[in-house]
Amino acid sequence: MQVLGIVGASDSGKTTLVERLVERSDGRVATVKHCTHPPDVDTEGKDTARHRAAGATETVALTDDGEWFATGGSRTLTETLDALAPDYDYAFVEGYSDAAIPKVVLGDREAADPVLARFDSGEGADLDVILDALAERDPYVTLETLVASVKRSPDEDRAGAIATFTGRVRARDGPEDPPTEHLEFERYDGVAQERMATLRADLEARDGVHAVALHHKTGVVEAGEDIVFVVVLAGHRGEAFAAVQDGINRLKDEVPLFKKEVTVDEEFWAHEREG
Repeated sequence: MQVLGIVGASDSGKTTLVERLVERSDGRVATVKHCTHPPDVDTEGKDTARHRAAGATETVALTDDGEWFATGGSRTLTETLDALAPDYDYAFVEGYSDAAIPKVVLGDREAADPVLARFDSGEGADLDVILDALAERDPYVTLETLVASVKRSPDEDRAGAIATFTGRVRARDGPEDPPTEHLEFERYDGVAQERMATLRADLEARDGVHAVALHHKTGVVEAGEDIVFVVVLAGHRGEAFAAVQDGINRLKDEVPLFKKEVTVDEEFWAHEREG
């Protein structure tokens, strides 16, 4: 699922740009609306109704306190995107200037990176520029999206096992260690993707292994968040477990990814400290 934020002042045309993007996009589309106060639980609300009228299959509104509708309860933006990712091709997020998602900025609003493009208004925004830039970004991937992808294998009828590995940001190694605030990952573009593809092909060539999905996040990953996934669809559990273990070990050894660790006391690149 590709994720794109649209931020700007209330009169900048954010909802108009969301409408235009929804109408233009191929595939299933979800939208997320940031609300500064609890909205009336009214599915005919002004902006969310416009999202749906443009063709969004699902619309979610979130407040700063985590309240949300249409379903209710408490949800963060990350939890919302995680829930949407397995079922949608796009999620357009209106608001959330500080979120670490690709975004388009309208007017002179300040916004956190990554910013794909800036325009004076939603009405004048160039959709081709936006969608081309979005296509160059990594999609929003969760463990559930990868499990769903291997289940679409033409050999799934011969598979009796799905094994997964999830690596996450550990806050600390021991009780006396300074807490890690976040990790930041950079990759050697081109080479990293080639080696990941080679690794996947090697694992899928094994007897009994039918499909493999691999993903490693880049950018900032906060403490407690997921970093890397390995998913294997195989005929039997032994083949699946072995491929998962070899997959994560080889990914860490062979794929050029560079890690910066930021604790409450310091920050450092792991490869420099190891050297």
